[in-house]
Amino acid sequence: MPKLKTNRGAAKRFTRTASGRVKMTQSHRRHILTKKSTKRKRHLRSPALACRADTAIISRLLPYS
Repeated sequence: MPKLKTNRGAAKRFTRTASGRVKMTQSHRRHILTKKSTKRKRHLRSPALACRADTAIISRLLPYS
């Protein structure tokens, strides 16, 4: 059977944790930052975990991670 291709867009956005969950950076930190509070921006710095329903879809895009 041939090798599967990794979706390169997904590979740049998602990483796998040791327990198998999917880690990703949070959105809303790119622009229009002046109206957002410092607390809100600080909390958006930390990575988030994808919900379990999306983990199966992301796993298909990242076959070897």
